[in-house]
Amino acid sequence: MPTSRTTTKTASTTRKPARKSNTAEQMSNSKFHELFMEELKDIYWAEKNLVKALPKMQKAATSEDLKDAIGHHLEETKIHVSRLEDIFEMMGKKAQAKKCEAMEGLIMEAQRGVEDTEEDSMVRDAGIIISAQKVEHYEISAYGSLRTLANVMGHADAAELLEQTLEEEKHADSLLTEIAESTINEEAAAE
Repeated sequence: MPTSRTTTKTASTTRKPARKSNTAEQMSNSKFHELFMEELKDIYWAEKNLVKALPKMQKAATSEDLKDAIGHHLEETKIHVSRLEDIFEMMGKKAQAKKCEAMEGLIMEAQRGVEDTEEDSMVRDAGIIISAQKVEHYEISAYGSLRTLANVMGHADAAELLEQTLEEEKHADSLLTEIAESTINEEAAAE
């Protein structure tokens, strides 16, 4: 029997990007716009540093499925960097990175996880997946928030690019779950 607490899909998960309006012009000098730009700089730093970190994770992985997934996401991450540069340009700004302490910590944690596990083991692969999913969840949160801010300010083109990246991050997370659950976790448990 349904209760009043039945969960429904919120409009924010299915909302189309807002059309351009005077709102974008009005918001360009606001504190809200400053927040958007600071968060954009943060995720730009994160993505650029992931382009450097993902090859190391790929090399450390044992499973071909995991290596392929990381390699594919590396190529997507390069596209994410380019999209962010496009968004900076849309905002009339030069692309600028601001150190993302959270991503730096997640990358360092992933590196320690590789160092602390045996080479060519499924335990290492399970750890790499955990680390990669932590990164994906951070990115999903960042891109979802940025897309919402862009929509509120009337930056429809930016919101559309952010939505594309958000969907790719969600797909990467789902693929990592699939790889973990299909073989790696069982094999790691048996080691």
